[in-house]
Amino acid sequence: MKYNWQQQEWPEFRYKLKGMQDMLLAFEREAGHAGGMVSAMPDGMQVDAILSMMVAEAIKTSEIEGEYFSRQDVVSSIRNNMGLNVKREAVKDKKAKGAGELMVAVRNSYADQLSREMLFEWHRMLLPQPTKILVGAWRRHKEPMQVISGTLGKEKIHFEAPPSARVAAEMKAFIQWFNDTAPGGKREIKIAAVRSALAHLYFETIHPFQDGNGRIGRAIAEKALAQTMGHPVMLSLSQAIEAERKAYYEALEAAQRSNEVTKWLTYFIHTLIQAQLQAKAMLAFTLKKANFFNRFSELLNERQLKAINNMLDAGPKGFEGGMTAAKYISITRASKATTTRDLQDLSESGVLLAEGGGRSTRYILNW
Repeated sequence: MKYNWQQQEWPEFRYKLKGMQDMLLAFEREAGHAGGMVSAMPDGMQVDAILSMMVAEAIKTSEIEGEYFSRQDVVSSIRNNMGLNVKREAVKDKKAKGAGELMVAVRNSYADQLSREMLFEWHRMLLPQPTKILVGAWRRHKEPMQVISGTLGKEKIHFEAPPSARVAAEMKAFIQWFNDTAPGGKREIKIAAVRSALAHLYFETIHPFQDGNGRIGRAIAEKALAQTMGHPVMLSLSQAIEAERKAYYEALEAAQRSNEVTKWLTYFIHTLIQAQLQAKAMLAFTLKKANFFNRFSELLNERQLKAINNMLDAGPKGFEGGMTAAKYISITRASKATTTRDLQDLSESGVLLAEGGGRSTRYILNW
C-alpha cells in the first residue's frame, strides 16, 4: 500500500496535538490581534483592508499554479462582486475575473454547508469557457491522476490520486465529513486550524477535478477556518504557501503517504501563523496608506496619483527599486520633460524622498 487513500484506515486521520498547544495559541492570538485591528478601523478603511487581503489571496493562489494576473483585473472583479462599484468595471482577463468571483463567493458563503453544487460552481468560476478542461464536474479520464516533476524520461511521481471511478464516492464522503466536522456537527472539530489542515489534505488527496484542485483546496481550507471560527478570516493562506512553496509540496507529499498526520498539522499550523503575521503587516500598511493620503492627496495631479497608487499597490514589502523616471514614464505615459517636473514636484512637496543622483536617482515614499 503506497498512498494514504490505499490504506485500510483511510480516511480516518490520526494525530497527536500534544506539543502543539503553543502554536495553536499563537495562531488564536494573532487572529485576535488582526480582528481587533480591523474592528478599530473606520468603515471605509475596513473595506480597503478586506479588499487588499482578498486580492492578495486571488493573485497568490493563482501564482502557485503558474498563472499571473493583472492586479487591476482582480481588483475590479472583486469590487464588482462585492457591489462596491456603482458601474461595473470591465475585466479583460476571464480567469482573473473568475479568481475574483471565487474569493467573494468563498467569503460570502463561509457559514454555509459544503455541497457538490457549491464546488462545481467554484470550479466553473476558476475555469471559464471555452476550455478543453472538463468544468463543473468530477474528473472522468481513465489514465491515473498523478503529480509529476522532472523532464521527459526522468519523471518523478510524487503522488497518485484515487482513480476517477472512485472520485464521486470519495467526494460524497468528503463533503459529509466536512459538514459533520463543522460547528454543531456529529463529528465537530472545534480547533479551527486543525480542521482547516485536515480538510485541505483530505481534498488534495482525492484531487477530484481535472484541473484547479490546488486553488479550490486552498479555498476549502479558508472556508473550514472561517466556519469554525464563526467569521470570515483576515489572512491569505496562499501568500504564506507561495513564500515557501517547496516546503508546502514536500509536507503535502509526506502527508499523503500515511494517515498519521501529526507532522502535516505542525507544518500547516505554522503556515497559518505566518499567514496571520503577514495579514497583520498588511493591515498596518493599510493604516499607513490612509495616513499618507490624508497628508498628500490634495497635492497630487492625476499622473502623480496614478504613479503613487502603483507604488502603494506593492504592499508592505515596498515598491521594488523605488520610482525612477523610466518607471514613471511607463506607468503614466508622460513625456520625459513632464516626468522630470512631476518627480521634482513630488520631491519638493515631501511626497517622495530622492535617493542617489543623476540618472541613478530613485524615489521612495515619504512615510
